[in-house]
Parts: sequence; C-alpha cells; structure tokens
Amino acid sequence: QVHLVESGGGLVQAGGSLRLSCAASGSIFSINAMGWYRQAPGKQRELVATITSGGRTNYADSVKGRFTISRDNAKNTVYLQMNSLKPEDTAVYYCNAAIKSSASGYEYDYWGQGTQVTVSS
Repeated sequence: QVHLVESGGGLVQAGGSLRLSCAASGSIFSINAMGWYRQAPGKQRELVATITSGGRTNYADSVKGRFTISRDNAKNTVYLQMNSLKPEDTAVYYCNAAIKSSASGYEYDYWGQGTQVTVSS
C-alpha cells in the first residue's frame, strides 16, 4: 500500500503565498516523476507542475514564474511554493507520484486526496 498525504492548503488573499507539501509513504522502492494537478469547480483536472527524480521541472504556462516545484527524495516529499496567487488559482490541488513498490514491480500512478486552495480578490 502506498499513500500520498497533502498539506498546506487554505485561504489566502490575492498576491499572497502558500506552500503545499505531499509526502509519500508505504511500500516504496522508488519514485519517478512527482507532480501537482488542480481542479477548479466545473473544470477538468489540469497539470500545474511536475518534477523528475533528477530534478527536471515542467510548468503550466499559467503558473510559470509564480510557482516553484521541488522535492526531497530522502523524505519522499514534493513541494509546491505558490507566490503571487490569483483568484483563478482557486482549486483543489492534487499530488501525483509514479511509484514502484519493488525492484521487479510495475510503476503505478498514485494520487493524494486533494487540498483546497482558495484565493480571495
């Protein structure tokens, strides 16, 4: 069993900052890519940012220059620093990780339960 647990969401005024964390635990042999996605009411889930095990990052155009993704491989944790937040960033943010539970096993995608981020104008 593998679990992803997010924390750090909340309510913030426009222009403010929040830092999300997501810790993976359980039967983990290796973690490949980790990332953050978000889903606003009435919209599809969209990619926010991803980071490979080697530290290569990718961002949605809408968050470039404002959000920073990072990871601590020793802690199996990924972070999302969100600055200059806008009302349109309001969404449930989900953590994602590609994890193998054994050396010979398959890699599976796991998702966290989501954390609400609300940005007021």
